Amino acid sequence: MKFFQRLGRSLMLPVAVLPVAAILSGIGYWIKSANGGDDNVASAFLAAAGGALLSNIALLFAVGVSIGMAKKSDGTSALAGLVSWLTVTTMLSPTTIGALTGAAAEDVDLAFTNIQNVFVGIICGLIGAWCYNRFRDTKLPDALSFFSGRRSVAIVTAGASLVLSVALMFVWPFVYGGLVSFGEWIVTLGPVGAGLYGFFNRLLIPLGLHHALNSVFWFDVAGINDLNNFLQGSSGDGVYGVTGQYMTGFFPIMMFGLPGAALAMYVTAKTTRRKVTAGILLSGAISSFFVGVTEPLEFAFMFLAPWLYLVHAVFMGISLFVSALLPVRMGFGFSGGFIDLVLSWMNPLAQNPWLIPVMGVFWFAVYFVVFRWIIRRWDLKTPGREDDEVIDDETTDAAPRGDFHATAERFVAALGGSANIVELENCATRLRMEVADTSKVDDKALARAGAAGTIRPGGTSVQVVYGLNVQFVKDAMEDVIAGRGRAASAPAGAEAPVTVATTAPAVVRVKAPVAGRVVPLSDVPDEMFSDGTMGPGIAIEPTDDVVTAPADGTVESVFPTGHAIGLRLNDGTELLIHIGIDTVSMKGDGFETLVAAGDVVKTGDPLVRFDRDRIAAAGHATVTPMIVLNNPDATIELE
Repeated sequence: MKFFQRLGRSLMLPVAVLPVAAILSGIGYWIKSANGGDDNVASAFLAAAGGALLSNIALLFAVGVSIGMAKKSDGTSALAGLVSWLTVTTMLSPTTIGALTGAAAEDVDLAFTNIQNVFVGIICGLIGAWCYNRFRDTKLPDALSFFSGRRSVAIVTAGASLVLSVALMFVWPFVYGGLVSFGEWIVTLGPVGAGLYGFFNRLLIPLGLHHALNSVFWFDVAGINDLNNFLQGSSGDGVYGVTGQYMTGFFPIMMFGLPGAALAMYVTAKTTRRKVTAGILLSGAISSFFVGVTEPLEFAFMFLAPWLYLVHAVFMGISLFVSALLPVRMGFGFSGGFIDLVLSWMNPLAQNPWLIPVMGVFWFAVYFVVFRWIIRRWDLKTPGREDDEVIDDETTDAAPRGDFHATAERFVAALGGSANIVELENCATRLRMEVADTSKVDDKALARAGAAGTIRPGGTSVQVVYGLNVQFVKDAMEDVIAGRGRAASAPAGAEAPVTVATTAPAVVRVKAPVAGRVVPLSDVPDEMFSDGTMGPGIAIEPTDDVVTAPADGTVESVFPTGHAIGLRLNDGTELLIHIGIDTVSMKGDGFETLVAAGDVVKTGDPLVRFDRDRIAAAGHATVTPMIVLNNPDATIELE
């Protein structure tokens, strides 16, 4: 499963560029159709711009997978993926196959005209990544030392790709031909066949082999020619009530069903990742609805949650089956999106097109409800729910939680070394630093060492989220930078490393810590809070001046300036209450702490008294976030 999670994450890199390409191509096609089917400057320009990426999607996957699957990837892994792709596709091109077999290029098996597909792209990416991981540190004899290390990767990749090419030279025609024969058999089954076609069409998307089936139903391989007959309208060989049955069912799923799935994946994403997840899901939903290009959404979850993709394929089959039974027919020239629906609405062969939006609303609800339930029921790793980082065991570098000196050593190294750290401070849960060179800061190494998140506010500033014990990490980092030993980094009175309690429950029920208006965390004017990097929670715009304990627990930490306090509730929840934004700069002015670290408190006990007017006069917002630090999926409910 770890392999497929990494593969799914790797595909996000190329998938992220597809929605805009799809929209450009769709607008270009729309302009062309509105111009009577003739290109003009605008349509040709937009279609070419979008097609530049859509036509090379398999190549993008080869490079993206090679980057994402490589350990400590650099440009060499991308080059390896490209080398593999060029080798395989050139060796299996009709021209090369013709030269090898002595046949004319036009007489070569049609399978080789479809070799540039997603399946081959992914395989080439995996070969490139494997060769990079295996041979990037290879040392050759002195006479061949120029080709040592990373220079050897591309050479080995080319050799491995030649082996793959030889295998595909014999296997590919059987695979492709078998799919075509299977499609010709499906034709004999009527509406059931239409449903089977829709099901297998989606199942073959990950391999890029759906084109073989499409050629049977949409073009004149088996005498159906559904797509071309529909576009020709009354002047062609199409039959009203028949033509379009192998295209109609795509519209409700592409326009409504998949956007419903996108919404389900968004609402089930981790709070800390929703803003990032929304970008890829929203853009994918737009391209699916308007243009009918579904790959940005489908590749977002097909490898991360393959069982969920199987459900999607079943739904597509049902949609085509029902559409073939009903008196509704529609076709497209590009794909089953809004643009084609509008352009084909008045086609003489279009039958009851108004039913398509009706079916679409139904499918939107089905996809949202079913996807949301399945994702939560089986904890599927859809976008925004992946493990924090897919890291091989040998690359994990986190020190035991509570061994602050070991954590400090790893943090200092990940920040570019002692010489790169110019200033070092901390607030309630994060380190605040100025560094000499931000390019030396390794975010992944910080995460492996135990950081919950890293943010770069701008310039030479870097902030690292750690948790309530950040003060001890900061003190230990100062010892490391100064060359002092381990003993100096232990908190006063500690006889053993400080440990962290259990994970917070999924729903944390507490009282409001201060009277006032509750606001979403996303409205807090601090990116660390609003993005969810610090953790999930709520915020309150206070109307009172005393912060009280929201539940029974123990005071874990009191920041020296009094602007923040950490609690460990009796249910194991690690809670941070941060009074105002950037109030650490007030250095305690306007804050009076009423408890000390280690105090046991009851619900409603006063913790901190603060002066709202002083905070406002200092130019800071008074909004007070309350954050769960030890469960990124938790939600807070106020009693």
